[in-house]
Amino acid sequence: MRATEPAGNRSRLLHQVRYALRHPERVPAHARRAVRDAWLRLRHPDHIAYYRAVMASDAARSTEAAVGHNPSREQWARIGRMQFDYLVGHGLKPHHRMLEIGCGNLRAGRLFIDHLDTGHYYGIDISPHILLAAQDTLVAEKLQPKLPYLALADDLTFAFLPDAHFDVVHAHSVFSHSPLHVIEECFAHVGRILAPGGFFDFTFDRTEGEEHQVLHEDFYYRTRTLTDLAARHGLDARFMDDWERLPHRQSRMRVTAAVDRARTVGS
Repeated sequence: MRATEPAGNRSRLLHQVRYALRHPERVPAHARRAVRDAWLRLRHPDHIAYYRAVMASDAARSTEAAVGHNPSREQWARIGRMQFDYLVGHGLKPHHRMLEIGCGNLRAGRLFIDHLDTGHYYGIDISPHILLAAQDTLVAEKLQPKLPYLALADDLTFAFLPDAHFDVVHAHSVFSHSPLHVIEECFAHVGRILAPGGFFDFTFDRTEGEEHQVLHEDFYYRTRTLTDLAARHGLDARFMDDWERLPHRQSRMRVTAAVDRARTVGS
């Protein structure tokens, strides 16, 4: 079953009118969010600061909704398990060192931490509110002895992390909320922290039509845009067709260092 199809342009007025006619009960909430987001963009012109404020606002209303317990805890757990099973199926071993960008409240991270050797999981996020929720998850899952490393990040330069350290870097539902300059910043620096043979997996909202954004929160990119951008920074990026068979609305790509094609983890 093909679960992921390229998105149409959700920013077009015609799409928005049709959506409103089909779902009139959702219009008030969307209008409130649009006003909230416009106000936050005025206060925080930098995208990272803006999206941190979005997460703070979401968490103030409902911490569980802000970290993906929507519509249910069962859905949260299912998506975390899907990410974990996929990477283990692609060669993630307990001795590997893993960095999760946008670790959230450890929806998948709790499974990675349990699987990996002690001290081998690093998680970063832009939201202090969500990192506090991640600590709650560690306590609930009794994962303190695994000594995971959780850190607040202001950018994606990874300046505080060592060279050639991580066998697997993972970013689920991060680039779907990122303008292109944030993705390019990540591509410009992720190669430095990848160990020989390592790879970087990320999901994104895919369109094969016009690239666009909705409310400066959801960004839609063509596959070619991301593969070309990666290549400009000495990286090979390939579309992961097998992810498309899973029940998830985002697509997935894998990035490796161009000089390292022959020794990728799990290849």
